[in-house]
Amino acid sequence: MKSLKILGPETMVVQDLPVPDPGDDEVRVRIHYVGICGSDLNYYFKGANGPNTVREPFSFGHEMSGVIDEDPSGTYAPGTPVTVAPASPGRPVAGLEAKPYLWPGSHYMGSAANIPHDQGGASEYVVIKRCMVRVLPESVPLRNGALAEPLAVALHALAIAGRSSDGIADRDLLVSGSGPIGLLVAGAAKILGARSVTSSDMLAGPLERARALGVDRTVRLDRESPDDSGYDVVLECSGSPRAVEPAIRAARRSGTVCQVGTLPDEDIQVNIAHLETKEIRYVGTFRYDAEIDEAIAMIAGHPRIATAVTHTFPAERAVEAFATARDSESSGKVLVTMWTD
Repeated sequence: MKSLKILGPETMVVQDLPVPDPGDDEVRVRIHYVGICGSDLNYYFKGANGPNTVREPFSFGHEMSGVIDEDPSGTYAPGTPVTVAPASPGRPVAGLEAKPYLWPGSHYMGSAANIPHDQGGASEYVVIKRCMVRVLPESVPLRNGALAEPLAVALHALAIAGRSSDGIADRDLLVSGSGPIGLLVAGAAKILGARSVTSSDMLAGPLERARALGVDRTVRLDRESPDDSGYDVVLECSGSPRAVEPAIRAARRSGTVCQVGTLPDEDIQVNIAHLETKEIRYVGTFRYDAEIDEAIAMIAGHPRIATAVTHTFPAERAVEAFATARDSESSGKVLVTMWTD
């Protein structure tokens, strides 16, 4: 089989590897689509995502869809359309029984945190644990099914920010940063009944895509600012340290700021005085749990959310796909097909 492998900064090759055989508790999936995430961009352009450095040939991708190729148990028939829940929980922690995504020692497809690396989906075939399979409804094209994982991240963020899955209904939201995750957060918020959703960004392209998803207002940050104290919930999706303080300013008294975008693991200078004077709740969000099933249902019921996908490239043009995904003016979510033509 063919497999895309990152070897280091801006070095990617196609390797020919044996087709893997599934064990008793595993299935083999013929991958069709793989999404490029921010962590994948870091692995390709920098050779590392934070402290996790590429130290062996590494297949990117934790956002994927495909069809069952082989299931030794017979649970899933060949050709069954699926997406993948890419996490394997780590060691249980008392008090966190309901949050396995926070257990230490977890494994995540497309991560170089461990040796050997947890290989991602950028291959013709992958073998995964059977419990990681999520069947796609017949109405969901495989292209759209690749959005299930990032949409699950967005839905989890909205649940954390609203304190429950329906906690943002009839509330005014600001989504700071309109990259792929910001788009999915904004689009999902509209579907879940937010009273209003405002999307902000420094660039025009992302805001055009936010409007296509139905947001109520867009704010181009090089020309204007969001309303001070104007929002019940602010979801900071850019991961830029410079965006944290404006997010706090934009939250209403007793409002919530949810940090969705990954901040750099370093000291940053932020004025947080308004956290106290406005009694603002500042909360983080990390990955997801059951939200991947909710994401599949949302994609099936609201296919408009898939307009977050702007480009699809064949595996032979993966380098071009990464360059496009890094250009946030011109691209939303970028997918790569795994030799399916």
